Amino acid sequence: MTATKPTRRLTVVSAGLRVPSTTRMLATELSEAAGRALAASGEASDAYEVVVRDVEVREHAHAIVDALLTGFPTGELAAAVEDVAAADALVLVTPVYQASFSGLFKSFVDLIEEGRLRGTPVLLAATGGTERHSLAIEYALRPLVAHLGAVGVPTGVFAATGDLGGPGAAALGARIERAVGELAALVGGGPVVAPARDEVADPTPFAELLARTSRPT
Repeated sequence: MTATKPTRRLTVVSAGLRVPSTTRMLATELSEAAGRALAASGEASDAYEVVVRDVEVREHAHAIVDALLTGFPTGELAAAVEDVAAADALVLVTPVYQASFSGLFKSFVDLIEEGRLRGTPVLLAATGGTERHSLAIEYALRPLVAHLGAVGVPTGVFAATGDLGGPGAAALGARIERAVGELAALVGGGPVVAPARDEVADPTPFAELLARTSRPT
């Protein structure tokens, strides 16, 4: 008799507003990579079966407004909110508007009951026109997730327009693999290995660079 594999539930929330959407493209890449990482995170004889749920926030836009006015979600929106709350791991992807997450993304998150995400590992990701929006993950998304009691993985994934199928694709792929590895480690209860220095996410301060150039040789 074949033993049943333990199941891990992964929910990927994409808050892009356009069709096609770079946010949806990034969410798809993260979903596939995270699914592979979670499936392989168990012992070889006891690997996980990963059940992936995709939540496209745009599809629930009108229902979200209704839910904010009535105080509770219904129908397909209620099912989407439950998919998020019941997940073993989450991937949250939002476009950056006005230096922060989109209003529709925040409105969806506002429907999640307090305490439902406590302790849930979360991979944070965002898209924007240029790299100058990348810090929105740290100063906007990460505090929101911390307030919800969820556990954000150390590596955030930001994709500018040129990163998706463009010159930045290789670097983006490396960040994705590192982030999903951290997510899998948290889900499996293992240690999260400190990432190598990423000059995009953690640039060298200008004062330090200036000091290097002024040192005598």
